Amino acid sequence: MRMPRRGLVIQARTRWLLVGLALLFSLVLLMYLLECAPQTDGNGSLPGVVGETMGKEYYQALLQEQEEHYQNRATSLKRQIAQLKQELQEMSDKLKSLQEKKSPKVNGMNYQGTKEQTSNDLLEFLHSQIDKAEVSVGAKLPSEYGVIPFESFTSMKVFQLEMGLTRHPEEKPVRKDKRDELVEVIEAGLEVINNPDEEDGQDEDDGVGDRQLYSENDFIEGYYRTERDKGTQYELFYKKTDGMEYRHVTLFRPFGPLMKVKSETVDISRSIINVIVPLAGRTEAFAQFMQNFRDVCIHQDKRVHLTVVYFGQDGLSEVKSILESVARETDFNNYTLVSLNEEFNRGRGLDMGARAWEKGEVLMFFCDVDVYFTAEFLNSCRLNAEPGKKVFYPVVFSLYNPAIVYANQDIPPPVEQQLVHKKDSGFWRDFGFGMTCQYRTDFLTVGGFDLEVKGWGGEDVHLYRKYLHGELMVVRTPVPGLFHLWHEKHCADELTPEQYRMCIQSKAMNEASHSHLGMLVFREEIEAHLRKQAYRTNSEAAG
Repeated sequence: MRMPRRGLVIQARTRWLLVGLALLFSLVLLMYLLECAPQTDGNGSLPGVVGETMGKEYYQALLQEQEEHYQNRATSLKRQIAQLKQELQEMSDKLKSLQEKKSPKVNGMNYQGTKEQTSNDLLEFLHSQIDKAEVSVGAKLPSEYGVIPFESFTSMKVFQLEMGLTRHPEEKPVRKDKRDELVEVIEAGLEVINNPDEEDGQDEDDGVGDRQLYSENDFIEGYYRTERDKGTQYELFYKKTDGMEYRHVTLFRPFGPLMKVKSETVDISRSIINVIVPLAGRTEAFAQFMQNFRDVCIHQDKRVHLTVVYFGQDGLSEVKSILESVARETDFNNYTLVSLNEEFNRGRGLDMGARAWEKGEVLMFFCDVDVYFTAEFLNSCRLNAEPGKKVFYPVVFSLYNPAIVYANQDIPPPVEQQLVHKKDSGFWRDFGFGMTCQYRTDFLTVGGFDLEVKGWGGEDVHLYRKYLHGELMVVRTPVPGLFHLWHEKHCADELTPEQYRMCIQSKAMNEASHSHLGMLVFREEIEAHLRKQAYRTNSEAAG
């Protein structure tokens, strides 16, 4: 039986329509991949090389990396989906078991009872996810590698640890779902603050007119981290421009809707920070540190005490002179100088600095002379440390050697202009635990530093592990206002093999980015290539 001619025409048109749709889909997919391609830092020139042009091999490698990234992401999502399916199946089995235990009733009553029981069981499950997560209390962990660090964000940028070769230490959220997630979280925090319930400690008599309403412009910063088998935790901070009180909201997404954990007002107006700096020699670096301290702590924050623990006699008079000069010029007398006539020991210095304070409880910031911090960081220090509850271990952004980073300039720019979060300017020092904010009583309760550790490195990790093995919550996150300035390192022969390995590793990591080090290694090859190119160009012009 032959198909009518009209049917053949319709079938042909349908086939061409499907082909057109397939081509359109391919074009949209290509545009999407181009749109999602990672952007470069915009600084394509490399030290010692002018006008390098990326070749075909670079983009092929970039496409291959992007494909691997999407494959890894797809694998991760499949694993999460499988976990969710398993949990839902367990919940379904639990509900079925409960229903089977019930005696038969009238259809309407039985349905209503089952519906209420389902809702209660779901709520119970979501709350159990919060209880299992490290939200309100710390969890005992075997080592520093068990910590799930936070990533910090503002309304415009995300500061992240995991970069690989395509992501940047500071960037705007590229994916729409990530942007939407952060916007949703900020708005949910505002809803909690502006519409408090009885649990938040707000009086019911207070009307909306008597209450100060917050907006998106009042959002200061936030931190988030995801525990794979539980959910995502968000710590949000809001503040009015003309006020000193912060509103702190904790939210948790237990692989479901956001659930409020707590909402509180945090007053940091009277919170004094004791900045403790161990030092031996390096008076020029100390003079630079005091310039930053003068600008940030004395002129801006005005709620800081400085404790300097100096080892040895060489350079002690210069340190005293610098402190006395700052005191005269700024009328600042909230400092203590502790002199120890012994070999430098960082743990010993910080321990002496903590015990030299005789005015009761105080928030301490263990600092080094090569660290540059902002007034915003000091407030982050106050907001993320709480006596008997949590300690703050920020991740420092460590700057590379400016002589390599700015090799194309006659001289490196001033320090203030080097403080940028870019791949070729520095990295998140996620293997360092020396900079920390914690209360004096917590430090003394865990036993302080291991004073048997001599010389460079190791003492900070031991203290960090003490907190991990205890009940206090450890807040670990990169912060934008804390920088480690580059300085030349010398690894002494007296160090133990483990300390020497750590010192060499730190020295290599601090020098330059992967691409800049590569350009230095292949400098001769690059220069030879440029000479050949110039010779070929001149020959063609002469011919």
